[in-house]
Amino acid sequence: MEAQLKELIPFLRDKNPQVRQIALSNLLGQTPEGSPHRNIFYHGLGGAGLQKPKETDIIRDLKLLCRDQLAVAHDAFRALVNLSDSPLLVPFLSEPAFLTFLVSYILNADSILADLASMLLSNLTASSSPCAALLALKVPIIKIPSSPNPLFPTQSRSGTSSAPVPHPSEEPQDILALPLLIDAFVEGASIDPSEDRSSRKRKGELHFLASVFANISTSPAGRTFFVTSRPMDPLNPNSTNEYPLSKIVVFTEHQDTIRRGGVASTLKNCAFSSQAHRAILSSDTEAVVVPPSTLFAPGIDALPYILLPLAGPEELDLEDQEKLPSALQFLPSTKKREADSVLRLTHIETLLLLCTTRWGRDYLRDHGVYEIVRGAHMEETVDKVSEHIERLVQLLKGDEGVGTAYESDVVRVGGQEEEEEDDDEDNRIEEV
Repeated sequence: MEAQLKELIPFLRDKNPQVRQIALSNLLGQTPEGSPHRNIFYHGLGGAGLQKPKETDIIRDLKLLCRDQLAVAHDAFRALVNLSDSPLLVPFLSEPAFLTFLVSYILNADSILADLASMLLSNLTASSSPCAALLALKVPIIKIPSSPNPLFPTQSRSGTSSAPVPHPSEEPQDILALPLLIDAFVEGASIDPSEDRSSRKRKGELHFLASVFANISTSPAGRTFFVTSRPMDPLNPNSTNEYPLSKIVVFTEHQDTIRRGGVASTLKNCAFSSQAHRAILSSDTEAVVVPPSTLFAPGIDALPYILLPLAGPEELDLEDQEKLPSALQFLPSTKKREADSVLRLTHIETLLLLCTTRWGRDYLRDHGVYEIVRGAHMEETVDKVSEHIERLVQLLKGDEGVGTAYESDVVRVGGQEEEEEDDDEDNRIEEV
């Protein structure tokens, strides 16, 4: 059987698109993890001795077929999504030319398979080297102000991603990719999935970009990007400054689990940076700066989006209601908490990280965090989440000693901000 499958590989380069489709559709079934002949895709990738790993014909073909007509490109993207869980493939899928195509394809609003491309990018950024490459990546963009889609990524052209007609005559400019991906992610949330794809402003919903952001924010450089002030419009350097994180925090209660989970993890990872706590929590009516940057921007005002998934329909006293952010006051009787216990834990861990400074603890106390998590604790059915809520309550209700009077104090909650090693592995907060 394996020999017969290998005989199909040369047909991936056949001039006839039907032949390419038949060959690829027969190979696709061997790409998921656990498939008996999956090794045919990895054979020869590892290199030998001192030799550098070399890209094989089949991987090169699959990358090229992502630019083919719809049926072929769909199966090529699916194959690479399935295969990209292997570290052997990461260097070849994150090389500059393919990474530029992949990101440009996602950015193009007319790309039919943008969601599959987002899944592939999500898998790739599970490794550190593609994260670093994506942080620095610039893609060539032509601005089209008069078009419904005001930008055209020139490297996105393929059989499933059309170019504007007439083709713009302007010269492309190299623009940092990550701010553009954030804007595309925000736009994708407004797509009605029941609407006919041909009439959508953007063909993909791009939920998996949330996982890309979560992966990038596990590194210090990634966290710095999300909490460093930059122009709101990536195509206009003179536009008002804002924090990139502020654009995505609104999705913590989105109906799609992947989107809200990735956003929750990004927010938690950014909370590992104690210097950013004031910006993360401050209202958007207050200008804040996060060192080492000297550029001010409106606060991210993330607390309502952390607490809403933890809030239920419980009625609070008027005095307690007044403490809460306005978005959490007088919630309806139909309000439901986050159903996924992993995401509930993520939000509690974010609050624990925000307690690592005295300023953060005082802010959380003054804005009703205890009142919300008290109700959440009463309804919680998962022991690990309950234990983390109890630790949070201890920090919020505990007395502040002389040693915690300074802004830079660190309370031990696990993970990177610890002063001492936490012996209990279950209580350690880790980047996700």
